Amino acid sequence: MATRRIAVVGLGMASTPHAKSLLDLQDRVEVVAAYSPTETRRKAFSELWGLPVVSDLEPIFTDETIDALMVLTPPNSHGELVQRAAETGKHVLLEKPLEISTERALHMVEAAERAGVKLGVVLQHRFRPVSVALARLIEEGRLGELVGVSAKLANWRPQSYYDQPGRGTKARDGGGVLLTQGIHTLDLLISLAGLPEEVAAYAVTTKVHRMETEDLVAGAIRFPNGAIGTVSATTCAYPGSPDSIEFIGTRGTARIEGASMVAQFHDGTEIRQDDGVLGGGAGADPMAFPHDHHRAVLSDFLDAIEAGTQPKVSGREALKVHRVIDALLRSAETGRREKVV
Repeated sequence: MATRRIAVVGLGMASTPHAKSLLDLQDRVEVVAAYSPTETRRKAFSELWGLPVVSDLEPIFTDETIDALMVLTPPNSHGELVQRAAETGKHVLLEKPLEISTERALHMVEAAERAGVKLGVVLQHRFRPVSVALARLIEEGRLGELVGVSAKLANWRPQSYYDQPGRGTKARDGGGVLLTQGIHTLDLLISLAGLPEEVAAYAVTTKVHRMETEDLVAGAIRFPNGAIGTVSATTCAYPGSPDSIEFIGTRGTARIEGASMVAQFHDGTEIRQDDGVLGGGAGADPMAFPHDHHRAVLSDFLDAIEAGTQPKVSGREALKVHRVIDALLRSAETGRREKVV
Protein backbone atom coordinates (compact mmCIF):
# COMPACT_ATOMS: atom_id res chain seq x y z
CA MET A 1 0.00 0.00 0.00
CA ALA A 2 1.53 3.30 -1.16
CA THR A 3 2.17 6.16 1.25
CA ARG A 4 0.24 9.18 0.03
CA ARG A 5 1.79 12.64 0.18
CA ILE A 6 -0.75 15.16 1.36
CA ALA A 7 -0.95 18.91 2.03
CA VAL A 8 -3.28 20.56 4.52
CA VAL A 9 -4.88 23.88 3.54
CA GLY A 10 -6.42 25.79 6.44
CA LEU A 11 -5.21 25.58 10.04
CA GLY A 12 -8.15 26.97 12.01
CA MET A 13 -10.36 25.38 14.64
CA ALA A 14 -11.27 22.40 12.46
CA SER A 15 -7.67 21.28 12.01
CA THR A 16 -7.27 19.55 15.39
CA PRO A 17 -9.11 16.24 14.75
CA HIS A 18 -7.57 16.06 11.28
CA ALA A 19 -4.03 16.58 12.58
CA LYS A 20 -4.57 13.81 15.11
CA SER A 21 -5.89 11.54 12.36
CA LEU A 22 -2.94 12.25 10.10
CA LEU A 23 -0.53 11.36 12.88
CA ASP A 24 -2.45 8.16 13.64
CA LEU A 25 -2.21 7.12 9.97
CA GLN A 26 1.37 8.21 9.31
CA ASP A 27 2.13 4.71 8.02
CA ARG A 28 -0.24 5.52 5.14
CA VAL A 29 0.13 9.26 4.67
CA GLU A 30 2.96 11.81 4.77
CA VAL A 31 2.12 15.44 5.48
CA VAL A 32 4.31 17.46 3.11
CA ALA A 33 3.00 20.92 3.98
CA ALA A 34 0.35 22.64 6.07
CA TYR A 35 -0.70 26.10 4.88
CA SER A 36 -2.35 29.09 6.52
CA PRO A 37 -1.98 32.74 5.51
CA THR A 38 -1.78 33.58 9.22
CA GLU A 39 1.65 33.33 10.84
CA THR A 40 0.30 32.76 14.34
CA ARG A 41 -1.75 29.78 13.15
CA ARG A 42 1.19 28.28 11.30
CA LYS A 43 3.39 28.61 14.37
CA ALA A 44 0.78 27.15 16.72
CA PHE A 45 0.07 24.23 14.37
CA SER A 46 3.75 23.42 13.93
CA GLU A 47 4.50 23.56 17.64
CA LEU A 48 1.48 21.47 18.59
CA TRP A 49 1.70 18.72 15.98
CA GLY A 50 5.28 18.82 14.72
CA LEU A 51 4.15 18.94 11.09
CA PRO A 52 5.80 21.14 8.41
CA VAL A 53 4.07 24.46 7.64
CA VAL A 54 4.39 26.80 4.66
CA SER A 55 3.45 30.43 4.06
CA ASP A 56 2.87 30.12 0.30
CA LEU A 57 -0.03 28.21 -1.23
CA GLU A 58 1.17 28.11 -4.84
CA PRO A 59 3.94 25.48 -4.43
CA ILE A 60 1.35 23.07 -3.04
CA PHE A 61 -0.47 23.07 -6.38
CA THR A 62 2.69 22.94 -8.50
CA ASP A 63 4.38 20.13 -6.54
CA GLU A 64 3.64 17.06 -8.64
CA THR A 65 4.66 14.72 -5.80
CA ILE A 66 1.68 15.82 -3.67
CA ASP A 67 -1.16 13.35 -4.19
CA ALA A 68 -3.97 15.02 -2.26
CA LEU A 69 -5.15 18.09 -0.38
CA MET A 70 -7.04 18.23 2.89
CA VAL A 71 -9.06 21.46 2.65
CA LEU A 72 -10.17 22.89 6.02
CA THR A 73 -10.88 26.48 5.02
CA PRO A 74 -14.19 28.43 5.27
CA PRO A 75 -16.92 27.23 2.88
CA ASN A 76 -16.77 30.22 0.53
CA SER A 77 -13.21 29.29 -0.46
CA HIS A 78 -13.88 25.64 -1.27
CA GLY A 79 -14.86 26.00 -4.91
CA GLU A 80 -11.70 27.78 -5.99
CA LEU A 81 -9.40 25.45 -4.03
CA VAL A 82 -11.03 22.28 -5.31
CA GLN A 83 -10.96 23.63 -8.87
CA ARG A 84 -7.21 24.32 -8.57
CA ALA A 85 -6.61 20.89 -7.09
CA ALA A 86 -8.60 19.23 -9.88
CA GLU A 87 -6.65 21.11 -12.54
CA THR A 88 -3.38 19.81 -11.07
CA GLY A 89 -4.62 16.23 -10.62
CA LYS A 90 -4.81 16.23 -6.84
CA HIS A 91 -7.48 14.43 -4.83
CA VAL A 92 -9.31 16.42 -2.15
CA LEU A 93 -10.70 15.61 1.29
CA LEU A 94 -12.97 18.56 2.05
CA GLU A 95 -14.49 19.77 5.30
CA LYS A 96 -18.26 20.18 5.15
CA PRO A 97 -20.25 21.87 3.74
CA LEU A 98 -19.36 21.59 0.09
CA GLU A 99 -19.78 25.31 -0.60
CA ILE A 100 -22.00 28.25 0.38
CA SER A 101 -24.65 27.34 -2.20
CA THR A 102 -25.73 24.16 -3.91
CA GLU A 103 -25.11 25.77 -7.32
CA ARG A 104 -21.49 26.51 -6.42
CA ALA A 105 -21.17 23.06 -4.86
CA LEU A 106 -22.41 21.38 -8.05
CA HIS A 107 -19.87 23.23 -10.20
CA MET A 108 -17.12 22.10 -7.83
CA VAL A 109 -18.25 18.47 -7.82
CA GLU A 110 -18.45 18.43 -11.62
CA ALA A 111 -14.95 19.91 -11.89
CA ALA A 112 -13.54 17.11 -9.74
CA GLU A 113 -15.43 14.49 -11.73
CA ARG A 114 -14.22 15.85 -15.08
CA ALA A 115 -10.64 15.78 -13.82
CA GLY A 116 -11.00 12.23 -12.50
CA VAL A 117 -9.89 13.13 -8.97
CA LYS A 118 -11.48 11.88 -5.77
CA LEU A 119 -13.52 14.39 -3.77
CA GLY A 120 -14.33 13.17 -0.26
CA VAL A 121 -16.39 15.18 2.23
CA VAL A 122 -15.98 15.13 6.00
CA LEU A 123 -19.43 14.01 7.17
CA GLN A 124 -18.12 11.73 9.86
CA HIS A 125 -21.38 10.69 11.55
CA ARG A 126 -21.78 7.96 8.94
CA PHE A 127 -18.64 6.34 10.35
CA ARG A 128 -19.86 6.02 13.93
CA PRO A 129 -20.08 2.32 14.88
CA VAL A 130 -23.68 2.86 16.04
CA SER A 131 -24.51 4.38 12.64
CA VAL A 132 -22.96 1.41 10.85
CA ALA A 133 -24.92 -0.97 13.10
CA LEU A 134 -28.20 0.82 12.39
CA ALA A 135 -27.50 0.80 8.66
CA ARG A 136 -27.02 -2.95 8.85
CA LEU A 137 -30.34 -3.43 10.69
CA ILE A 138 -32.18 -1.41 8.06
CA GLU A 139 -30.49 -3.20 5.16
CA GLU A 140 -31.35 -6.58 6.68
CA GLY A 141 -35.01 -5.55 7.03
CA ARG A 142 -35.02 -5.99 10.80
CA LEU A 143 -37.12 -2.84 11.28
CA GLY A 144 -39.47 -3.72 8.44
CA GLU A 145 -40.74 -0.90 6.24
CA LEU A 146 -39.92 2.53 7.59
CA VAL A 147 -42.96 4.62 8.56
CA GLY A 148 -41.34 7.34 10.67
CA VAL A 149 -37.88 8.98 10.48
CA SER A 150 -36.87 11.89 12.71
CA ALA A 151 -33.70 13.77 13.66
CA LYS A 152 -32.92 16.26 16.42
CA LEU A 153 -29.88 18.45 16.99
CA ALA A 154 -29.84 20.45 20.24
CA ASN A 155 -26.54 22.35 20.29
CA TRP A 156 -25.46 25.34 22.32
CA ARG A 157 -23.28 28.09 20.90
CA PRO A 158 -22.69 31.27 22.93
CA GLN A 159 -22.81 34.65 21.22
CA SER A 160 -19.00 34.75 21.26
CA TYR A 161 -19.04 31.89 18.72
CA TYR A 162 -20.95 34.05 16.22
CA ASP A 163 -18.90 37.15 17.02
CA GLN A 164 -16.01 35.63 15.07
CA PRO A 165 -15.65 37.40 11.70
CA GLY A 166 -17.90 35.86 9.05
CA ARG A 167 -19.33 33.10 11.22
CA GLY A 168 -23.01 32.47 10.62
CA THR A 169 -23.10 34.70 7.54
CA LYS A 170 -24.32 33.81 4.08
CA ALA A 171 -21.21 35.26 2.47
CA ARG A 172 -18.68 33.07 4.32
CA ASP A 173 -20.60 30.08 5.73
CA GLY A 174 -23.59 29.96 3.39
CA GLY A 175 -26.07 29.48 6.22
CA GLY A 176 -26.65 28.86 9.89
CA VAL A 177 -27.47 25.85 12.02
CA LEU A 178 -28.57 23.59 9.15
CA LEU A 179 -25.53 23.98 6.91
CA THR A 180 -22.94 24.27 9.69
CA GLN A 181 -24.15 21.91 12.46
CA GLY A 182 -27.31 20.08 11.40
CA ILE A 183 -25.75 18.89 8.14
CA HIS A 184 -24.14 15.97 9.99
CA THR A 185 -27.37 14.57 11.46
CA LEU A 186 -29.35 15.23 8.28
CA ASP A 187 -26.71 13.49 6.18
CA LEU A 188 -26.88 10.45 8.44
CA LEU A 189 -30.67 10.44 8.22
CA ILE A 190 -30.81 10.45 4.42
CA SER A 191 -27.94 7.96 4.12
CA LEU A 192 -30.12 5.48 6.02
CA ALA A 193 -33.64 6.39 4.87
CA GLY A 194 -33.06 7.91 1.44
CA LEU A 195 -34.08 11.38 0.28
CA PRO A 196 -37.39 12.79 1.47
CA GLU A 197 -39.49 14.07 -1.39
CA GLU A 198 -41.24 16.95 0.38
CA VAL A 199 -40.65 19.17 3.41
CA ALA A 200 -42.37 21.92 5.37
CA ALA A 201 -40.44 24.05 7.82
CA TYR A 202 -40.00 27.12 9.96
CA ALA A 203 -36.56 28.72 10.34
CA VAL A 204 -35.82 31.71 12.55
CA THR A 205 -33.05 33.72 14.12
CA THR A 206 -33.99 33.85 17.79
CA LYS A 207 -33.32 36.45 20.47
CA VAL A 208 -30.58 34.15 21.80
CA HIS A 209 -28.13 35.24 19.09
CA ARG A 210 -27.18 38.25 17.01
CA MET A 211 -26.43 36.69 13.63
CA GLU A 212 -27.49 36.84 10.01
CA THR A 213 -28.66 33.27 9.45
CA GLU A 214 -30.98 30.81 11.22
CA ASP A 215 -30.27 29.37 14.68
CA LEU A 216 -33.53 27.41 15.12
CA VAL A 217 -35.35 25.21 12.61
CA ALA A 218 -38.42 23.00 12.99
CA GLY A 219 -39.56 20.95 10.04
CA ALA A 220 -41.65 18.05 8.81
CA ILE A 221 -40.51 15.65 6.10
CA ARG A 222 -42.26 13.10 3.89
CA PHE A 223 -40.63 10.23 2.00
CA PRO A 224 -41.66 8.63 -1.31
CA ASN A 225 -43.07 5.54 0.47
CA GLY A 226 -45.32 7.71 2.66
CA ALA A 227 -43.13 7.68 5.77
CA ILE A 228 -43.13 10.98 7.64
CA GLY A 229 -40.96 12.54 10.29
CA THR A 230 -39.56 15.66 11.88
CA VAL A 231 -36.34 17.65 11.78
CA SER A 232 -35.31 19.88 14.67
CA ALA A 233 -32.04 21.79 14.76
CA THR A 234 -30.78 24.61 16.96
CA THR A 235 -27.71 26.20 18.51
CA CYS A 236 -29.85 27.82 21.24
CA ALA A 237 -30.29 24.76 23.51
CA TYR A 238 -28.11 25.53 26.54
CA PRO A 239 -25.98 23.69 27.60
CA GLY A 240 -26.28 21.34 24.59
CA SER A 241 -27.23 17.68 24.40
CA PRO A 242 -26.32 14.75 22.14
CA ASP A 243 -27.94 14.62 18.73
CA SER A 244 -30.52 11.91 18.14
CA ILE A 245 -32.10 10.08 15.25
CA GLU A 246 -35.08 7.70 15.32
CA PHE A 247 -36.37 5.14 12.82
CA ILE A 248 -39.83 3.62 13.28
CA GLY A 249 -40.60 0.56 11.17
CA THR A 250 -43.34 -2.01 10.82
CA ARG A 251 -41.26 -4.50 12.83
CA GLY A 252 -39.54 -2.31 15.39
CA THR A 253 -37.98 0.99 16.37
CA ALA A 254 -34.33 2.04 16.55
CA ARG A 255 -32.90 5.17 18.11
CA ILE A 256 -29.41 6.63 18.23
CA GLU A 257 -28.67 9.23 20.87
CA GLY A 258 -25.09 10.39 20.95
CA ALA A 259 -22.92 7.30 21.20
CA SER A 260 -25.71 4.83 22.07
CA MET A 261 -28.15 2.85 19.96
CA VAL A 262 -31.19 0.89 21.09
CA ALA A 263 -33.23 -1.20 18.67
CA GLN A 264 -36.38 -2.92 19.94
CA PHE A 265 -38.42 -5.31 17.86
CA HIS A 266 -42.03 -6.48 17.90
CA ASP A 267 -40.92 -10.03 18.70
CA GLY A 268 -39.61 -8.84 22.07
CA THR A 269 -35.91 -8.89 21.20
CA GLU A 270 -33.63 -5.90 21.33
CA ILE A 271 -30.13 -4.81 20.37
CA ARG A 272 -28.09 -2.30 22.34
CA GLN A 273 -24.74 -0.78 21.42
CA ASP A 274 -22.68 1.94 23.06
CA ASP A 275 -19.63 3.36 21.30
CA GLY A 276 -18.41 5.05 24.46
CA VAL A 277 -17.52 8.25 22.60
CA LEU A 278 -19.62 11.07 21.20
CA GLY A 279 -19.28 12.23 17.63
CA GLY A 280 -19.79 15.97 17.99
CA GLY A 281 -19.38 18.95 20.28
CA ALA A 282 -22.93 19.81 21.33
CA GLY A 283 -21.92 22.43 23.88
CA ALA A 284 -20.02 25.71 23.93
CA ASP A 285 -16.81 24.06 22.72
CA PRO A 286 -17.65 22.79 19.22
CA MET A 287 -14.43 20.75 19.10
CA ALA A 288 -15.05 18.80 22.31
CA PHE A 289 -15.08 15.34 20.78
CA PRO A 290 -12.61 12.54 20.02
CA HIS A 291 -11.16 12.21 16.54
CA ASP A 292 -12.03 8.54 15.95
CA HIS A 293 -14.61 9.21 13.26
CA HIS A 294 -12.44 11.78 11.48
CA ARG A 295 -9.71 9.14 11.32
CA ALA A 296 -12.22 6.75 9.77
CA VAL A 297 -13.10 9.37 7.13
CA LEU A 298 -9.42 9.83 6.27
CA SER A 299 -8.82 6.09 6.14
CA ASP A 300 -11.79 5.64 3.80
CA PHE A 301 -10.49 8.47 1.59
CA LEU A 302 -7.07 6.83 1.34
CA ASP A 303 -8.73 3.48 0.57
CA ALA A 304 -10.67 5.11 -2.28
CA ILE A 305 -7.50 6.54 -3.82
CA GLU A 306 -5.77 3.18 -3.51
CA ALA A 307 -8.65 1.15 -4.96
CA GLY A 308 -9.82 3.64 -7.58
CA THR A 309 -13.30 3.75 -6.03
CA GLN A 310 -15.35 6.61 -4.59
CA PRO A 311 -15.12 7.68 -0.92
CA LYS A 312 -18.10 6.71 1.21
CA VAL A 313 -19.19 10.36 1.20
CA SER A 314 -18.16 11.66 -2.21
CA GLY A 315 -18.88 15.16 -3.44
CA ARG A 316 -21.79 13.83 -5.49
CA GLU A 317 -23.17 12.00 -2.44
CA ALA A 318 -22.85 15.11 -0.25
CA LEU A 319 -24.98 17.12 -2.68
CA LYS A 320 -28.01 15.21 -1.38
CA VAL A 321 -27.99 16.78 2.06
CA HIS A 322 -27.51 20.22 0.51
CA ARG A 323 -30.70 19.64 -1.50
CA VAL A 324 -32.64 18.77 1.67
CA ILE A 325 -31.32 21.86 3.48
CA ASP A 326 -32.25 24.02 0.51
CA ALA A 327 -35.81 22.67 0.57
CA LEU A 328 -36.19 23.26 4.33
CA LEU A 329 -35.00 26.87 4.08
CA ARG A 330 -37.06 27.47 0.96
CA SER A 331 -40.18 26.24 2.76
CA ALA A 332 -39.43 28.51 5.71
CA GLU A 333 -39.22 31.43 3.31
CA THR A 334 -42.27 30.67 1.16
CA GLY A 335 -44.53 29.26 3.88
CA ARG A 336 -45.38 26.34 1.62
CA ARG A 337 -44.50 22.67 1.33
CA GLU A 338 -41.48 22.33 -0.91
CA LYS A 339 -40.19 19.47 -3.03
CA VAL A 340 -36.61 18.23 -2.58
CA VAL A 341 -35.11 18.87 -6.01
